[in-house]
Amino acid sequence: MTLQLLVSCVGQDVHALCQKMNIASDAIIVNQKAEPADETFNHNGFLIHALSMKEKGVGLSRSTALMRATADVVLFADEDIVYEEGYESSVLKAFEEHPEIDMILFNVKVCEERRTYWTESEHRVHHFNCGRYPAYSIAVRTKKLHEKCLTYHLWFGGGAPFSCGEDSLFLNEALKKGLKLLAVPVCIGEEKPREDGSSTWFTGYDEKFFYDRGVLYHYLYGGLAPLMSFRWLAKNKSYMCKTVPYKKAKVLMRYGRKERRPWEELSRELDQ
Repeated sequence: MTLQLLVSCVGQDVHALCQKMNIASDAIIVNQKAEPADETFNHNGFLIHALSMKEKGVGLSRSTALMRATADVVLFADEDIVYEEGYESSVLKAFEEHPEIDMILFNVKVCEERRTYWTESEHRVHHFNCGRYPAYSIAVRTKKLHEKCLTYHLWFGGGAPFSCGEDSLFLNEALKKGLKLLAVPVCIGEEKPREDGSSTWFTGYDEKFFYDRGVLYHYLYGGLAPLMSFRWLAKNKSYMCKTVPYKKAKVLMRYGRKERRPWEELSRELDQ
C-alpha cells in the first residue's frame, strides 16, 4: 500500500514546509494566496507535488489535492501539524489490520483548549459522534473517495463564506454514502500553533461565529438542527457567550439556519 499526504497551507515556502512538518511520505501540497505555480520535487527521497494558487478556501484546497491523489491511502494535513517519525507506517498498518474499513481517524496532539477529541480505545464512528474530528485526523482509501464522488464542501472552512464545519460535513457525507469509519488510539503527530497565535478563520466568539454555526447545523442535521443547536449552545454557553449574550447567540443561530447566505450580506440588512 502507498500513502500521500494532502497538505492545505496558505502563503508558505513549500520546500521549507516539508522540513517543518517532518514530511516522510509522498505528498500533494496546495498553497493558497500565492503566485500560481506547479512544481514537483524530491524531499528526502519522497515525491512532492506542490500547487500554488491565488484562490482561497480550505474546501477548495483539500478538493484540489484530492482530485490529484494517486496513492492507495490519503491523509489530510494542515500546515501547523508536525508528524511523528514513522507516521506513514502507522497509518498503512492500521488499514492493513482493518481491510473492511474505508476511513480511519488518528490522534493528533493539540493544546488542551483546542482539543475536541482523543481516542483512548478503538471504536466505530457514526453520525452522532462524527462532528468532533478535524481534517488532519482523517486518512481514507483513495479509490473509495473517488468511487463515491466524495469531496469537501466549498462553502465552509477558512477562506470560505462560512467559517468552519467542512470536516464535519465531509465525515457526515462519507457516512451517508456508506463508508465505514473507525477511530484508533494511534498518535501520528502534533499541532504546533502559529507563533503569533493567529488562526486562518477563528476571530473569536462573535456574531458571525454563531450565525455561521447555524448555517452549518442546517446542512449537518436537517430537521434536527434546532434541537442540536440548542443542545450545543446550552452546553458551551459558559465560555462562548461572554461577548455575545446567550439569547442573542440563539437568535443568530436561528438566522443562520433560516437565511443560509453570507453574514456580511445579512448584517448589512440588519443594520438598516
